[in-house]
Amino acid sequence: MAWITKNSGSATVARRDEPYLTDEMKAKAEREILPRFPTKQAATIPLLHEIQHAYNWIPMQAIEELAAYLELSASQVLDTATFYEEFFLEPRGEYTVWVCRSISCELMGQDKILRAAQDKLGIEPGQTTPDGKFTLMHVECLGSCGTAPCALVGEKLHECLTPESFAKILDETK
Repeated sequence: MAWITKNSGSATVARRDEPYLTDEMKAKAEREILPRFPTKQAATIPLLHEIQHAYNWIPMQAIEELAAYLELSASQVLDTATFYEEFFLEPRGEYTVWVCRSISCELMGQDKILRAAQDKLGIEPGQTTPDGKFTLMHVECLGSCGTAPCALVGEKLHECLTPESFAKILDETK
């Protein structure tokens, strides 16, 4: 069996002069986030959310800055960020379209909802439209099994979808 490898030893991190982890974020962390947790490391996920909400993705420079702030290694923060599918380490569209593929949604026709999104947006799951407006993704469960099939567009849940109603929602979001 051949192993697929990446040349990460010579990879470079794109950098900008201003930090991603701003003084305002650190102040909020000190005031609202860190007091809720027994250790700094335990606050990794909520702080990754703060960065992602601010920039719509998590640049590698931000991973390094957060690691230094939390007194962790960058690999520890990166391990956390890559474990959860809700974190994006590459730029994504203004709206992320999450099509649920739980068993309830599967039974209620999520494949038709996904196909409607693919046809409307012209992309496959994991891709972003050329205009940077939408990123299409699968998600294991949105917790709305009683109203399947469902999808999340941005942060708004849409339930009891049909291909036609979902195409209309995407048109209205544009």
